[in-house]
Amino acid sequence: MSDRQSRGAEPQMNADDLYLEEVFTDRRVGTIQRLSPVDSQGRPDPGRPVLYVGQTQILTAAGALPLSFEIEAGNLQEAAVRFADGAKVALQQTMDRLEDLRRDAASSIIVPEAGAAAQLGGLGGMAGGGKIRMP
Repeated sequence: MSDRQSRGAEPQMNADDLYLEEVFTDRRVGTIQRLSPVDSQGRPDPGRPVLYVGQTQILTAAGALPLSFEIEAGNLQEAAVRFADGAKVALQQTMDRLEDLRRDAASSIIVPEAGAAAQLGGLGGMAGGGKIRMP
């Protein structure tokens, strides 16, 4: 996102990079989007390749995890055949990223500055150096 867009300006559509989107589904596993390049008038643009994008969901203990991935294919049939491999790669990449995030969160333990405990009056910030007092 550009600086201008991040400050709340209206996002601008690029008329030189438009695609016609078609969605195909087997109503079981997921969908394949076929993105056909078009010019700013909506006419086919043979100078750019047709793109295929697979989409599916994996059920986890936390709920449905959506996956979206590009499929290298020359036609819809190839895209359907390569769908499963693309989903497996997308799932592995997602799991790797989640593991990285988990590791980052676990390693971000806050360590107090040297001498901070003494400034709080001992352990736990209790007056008297943290001694337990009985009534």
